[in-house]
Amino acid sequence: MNAETGTVQFAASKTSASTVDIAVRSGRSGAEGTGVILTPDGYVLTNNHVVGGGGQIAVTLPDGTVKSAQVVGTSPSYDLAVIKLDGASGLTPAELGKSSSLTVGQQVVAIGSPLGLEGTVTSGIVSAMNRTVEAKGDDGQPVIYNGIQTDASINSGNSGGPLVNLDGQVIGINSAILSSGQNSGNIGLGFAIPIDTASRVANELIKSGVATKPQLGVTGTDSDTGAASVSSVVPGSAAEQAGIKAGETVTKVNGRNVSSFADLVAQISANAPGAKITLTVTDGQGNNPRDVEVTLGSQQDKSPQTTGQTDSGYEQQDPYGSPYGSVPGGR
Repeated sequence: MNAETGTVQFAASKTSASTVDIAVRSGRSGAEGTGVILTPDGYVLTNNHVVGGGGQIAVTLPDGTVKSAQVVGTSPSYDLAVIKLDGASGLTPAELGKSSSLTVGQQVVAIGSPLGLEGTVTSGIVSAMNRTVEAKGDDGQPVIYNGIQTDASINSGNSGGPLVNLDGQVIGINSAILSSGQNSGNIGLGFAIPIDTASRVANELIKSGVATKPQLGVTGTDSDTGAASVSSVVPGSAAEQAGIKAGETVTKVNGRNVSSFADLVAQISANAPGAKITLTVTDGQGNNPRDVEVTLGSQQDKSPQTTGQTDSGYEQQDPYGSPYGSVPGGR
């Protein structure tokens, strides 16, 4: 009997046909994650932390067929990667939705291979939008992005799998969980990369093997007022062209409050290169606010954007002294 549209059963049935298990083997070590089929000839979207470490990739299709695959390109700043299956044809691409249309409380479904259990389906809701996710990768390098928070159960192996709405449309790529104490499993705090960002990055990787990320061009720390304090401005950057100066504080991005420098990084990363945004800027004491229109620059995404470097790639001391709380939801 066919599942009724708008149900968890329908979403699971529809999306499972476009979801694959990914196993990576390198020497004696290995990793496992999940992927989303993008094209009939085998382009698959997954997390960078699943495949970025190198090794032989084996992909299990929904019908049980196993294919080898190669990495097409990676996007470290967004923890995304695209792989291409060898000799694939006639696959069922996932239907991509719009993460911008999501609302808090909306039902969602996660599909993946937690702990190697292929085709596992869990359901929950969108718990929050625009969460600043700070996820530490396997190499210890933190990745910061603007994420979707969900209480749908996500565990190791779900990484790179789809978060879908009840129409079976992919609205996010599951990427990280927040754990507590000695409990490294799901506690109802999972995060997904919004599909609006993921699809842009995937298209760039398929086209050229390299993705881009937006560039503001500042270094900074948390301000005393709970926003983002600008330590320096990169010459010639979008920030300099907009008149932003060292010592000033960024309090809002497009009208949304900035709670920390990491939050500024995440909010900027949610935009496409070349996008026009409005920053609310104050002096160092949080006074004399003004709105500044900024046209973001573009940079090839070859390394993660962190709070310890500018989005132009220049190194700076990490202003955060403690480990990041979010950890990858796979590997």
